Amino acid sequence: MGHHPSGSYDREREHSLPLAGRERVRDHPKDDKRSSRKDAPDEYKKRRRSRSRDRDEDDRPRRRRERSGSRDRDEERKDKKRKRDKSEERRARKAEKMRIKEEEEARQVAELSVYSATDNPFHDVNLGQQFRWHKKNEKERKQGYSIAEAQRKDAIRRQEAKEELERLNRRRAEREAEQRLREEEELRMARMAESAQMSEWIAKDGEFQLEQEQSRATIRIREKRAKAIDFLSLNLKYAHPLGEDDGQDDAGLEIDLDEPYNILDNLSPDQIDELHDDIERYLSLETSEVNIDFWTNMMVVCKDCIDRIKANERMGLEAAAAVEAEITALLSGKSYEHLATLQKQIQAKLASGEPVDTDYWEGLLKKLLVWKAKAKLKSLHEVVVRNRLEQLRKRQRDEALQAQEELLAGVARSAAQGLQDIHITPATTAEADTQEPTEPYDRSMSPPLIDITKFAQDEREIDIVTEIDDLRALLKQRRMVTASRYVPKTAQPLVEIEAPEVASGADLASEALYRAEAERELDEEEELFNLEENIANPTSYNWEDKYRPRKPRYFNRVHTGYEWNKYNQTHYDVDNPPPKVVQGYKFNIFYPDLIDKSKAPTYKIVRELGNEDTVLLHFSAGPPYEDIAFRIVNREWEFSHKRGFRSSFDRGCLSLWFNFRRNFYRK
Repeated sequence: MGHHPSGSYDREREHSLPLAGRERVRDHPKDDKRSSRKDAPDEYKKRRRSRSRDRDEDDRPRRRRERSGSRDRDEERKDKKRKRDKSEERRARKAEKMRIKEEEEARQVAELSVYSATDNPFHDVNLGQQFRWHKKNEKERKQGYSIAEAQRKDAIRRQEAKEELERLNRRRAEREAEQRLREEEELRMARMAESAQMSEWIAKDGEFQLEQEQSRATIRIREKRAKAIDFLSLNLKYAHPLGEDDGQDDAGLEIDLDEPYNILDNLSPDQIDELHDDIERYLSLETSEVNIDFWTNMMVVCKDCIDRIKANERMGLEAAAAVEAEITALLSGKSYEHLATLQKQIQAKLASGEPVDTDYWEGLLKKLLVWKAKAKLKSLHEVVVRNRLEQLRKRQRDEALQAQEELLAGVARSAAQGLQDIHITPATTAEADTQEPTEPYDRSMSPPLIDITKFAQDEREIDIVTEIDDLRALLKQRRMVTASRYVPKTAQPLVEIEAPEVASGADLASEALYRAEAERELDEEEELFNLEENIANPTSYNWEDKYRPRKPRYFNRVHTGYEWNKYNQTHYDVDNPPPKVVQGYKFNIFYPDLIDKSKAPTYKIVRELGNEDTVLLHFSAGPPYEDIAFRIVNREWEFSHKRGFRSSFDRGCLSLWFNFRRNFYRK
C-alpha cells in the first residue's frame, strides 16, 4: 500500500465506507488521525483491520440486497422480453391500432378538404398525407444550406405569409366597414327620399279629396239635387282672381247673390247639423288662408244657429226671440272695425272687476264674435260677387266677338253668292185680305159671378182672397225664391195611398220579375242607380204614328267598394278606410210590351269628346219603347262569367251586369 496525502486518503476512505462508516469517519478530527498514525503504527493497523471488518459486516446486507434486486430486475426484464417475443397477437393489435389511427387522421384531413385520396382531379393518392417539399429540400441541400438554416428560412417565410394574411384581413375588414357605412348612408338617403315623397303624396291626397268634393258639389248643382254646402263651395271658387280657363265648368251655374250665412234661415235643424259636418270636412281639407278663414267664420255662424235652436227648445220661442232681437238691434249695421272696438270695451269691462251683469256681457261678447264672423263673410262675399260679375262680362264680350265674327263671315258669303230679290206675289196679298176678323170680347164668355149670400153659413166663414191680395202673395213668394238660389225641399210625411190596380198589358211573368227585383234588398256594397241621362240628339222613330213612344221601367244598382292598392294600404286602414270607388253596375231594363220579342234590345257605349272619365251607356229596343242612356265610369269591363258578367234578355227583362277589370302589377 502506498502513502497518500491525508486529505485524499480520507476522501477515498470515506467514499469506500458505507453510509454509517462515513458518518463515523466524519466524527474524528484530522489532527487526531495524523497523531495516531505517527505515534502508534501497530495500533493504527489494528484499528484499520477492525474497521474494515466492521465495514464488511455493514456492507454485506446491502450487497446481498443489491444482488437480489439486480437478479429480480434481470429476471423481470427477461420475462418481459420473453413475453414480447411471444406476443404476436399484441403486435398485430398494435399494428391494427396504428392503421386505424392513420385512417382516422386521413379521414379528418379528407373531411376538411373537398377532395379525397381516391377522388381528386390531381390523381394524387397521397393527398391525405402531410406535404413535404422534397425538391426544395434537395435544392437547399445542394446550395449548402443546413437543416437549421432551411428551417429558419421556412419560419421567416411563414411569418411573412402570416403578416401578409393579417394585412389582407385588415384591408378586407376595412372594406366591409366602408361598404356597411355606404349601405347605411344609402338606406338613410332612401328613407329621406321616401319621407319626402310620402309627404308629397299626403299633400296631393288632400288636394285630390278637395277637388273631388268640389266636383261633386258642381254635379249636384247641375242635376238640381244640391245641398247647402254645394252653394257655399261654388261661391268660394270666385273668392280668388280667375284665370282664362277658370269657371268654364260653371258656365251654366249661377251664384247666390245673398250673403252666405243667410242660407241658414231656410234650413231645418237636421240640415243645419249636416251642414256643420260638411263645413268641418272642408275645413280639414283646405290649405288656402282665405278659404280656411271663410270656413272658420261659417263654422262660427253655424254653431250659433245650433245654439239658438237649443235655446228656443229650452227657453221657449218668445223669450229667445226677445233676447235675439235686442242683441240684433244693438249689433246690426256695424262694421268690422266698430265691432272689434266694442269687443275690446266689453273685455275691459269684464276684466275691471266692477259689479256688472256678467252673464249678460258674456252672452253679448259671444254674439259679438258671431257678428264679427258675419262681417268678414259679408266683405268676402262682395269680392265673390265682383269676381263673378267680371267673369260674366268677359264671357259676354267673348260671345259678342264670336257672334260678330260669325255675322261678318255670313255677310261675306252672302255678298260672294249674290242676293236674290224677294217679290211679294198677289196671292199672298189676297190671303192677307181674306183672313177672318178677331171676334170681340163679350161678358158671356166669362163664368157668371157667384152671390155669396146664397152660400151656407159654413161656406161663408171661408177666407176670401181678392185678386190683388193673391197677386201680392204670389209676388212675395217669387221674391223669396229669387233672393236665394237654394230652396230646400221640405220633408213631406209619407202617406200610403192604396192605388187601384190597373190591368197591364204585360205578361204576368215580366211583372212578377220587376216586382221581385224592386223588392230585393240591397247588398252592403250596393246603392240604387236610377239616374237617367238625357240623350243629346234624340232620334225620331218611324213607328211614332202607330205606337205611342214611352220610357221603359228600370231598376239599376251600382257596386262600390274599397281598392286596397299599395297607396291605400300605406295611408289608410280598416278603421280609417279610403274613399269608395265604383267597381261595377247591374242594369235591369224591363220591356214587357215589346212588339217584336224575337229581337233582343241592344246596348252600346257612346264616348264624348273632352270627357275621359265617364261614358254613356245607350240602350235601344223596338216599339213602343224609347231609347234611354245612363252615365257610367269609363273603365275596362270584365267579360268573364266567373267575374260576375251577365248579359241576357229573358221574360221581357234585359239584364246587363258587369264589374270593372282590376289590374295587378308585379315587380
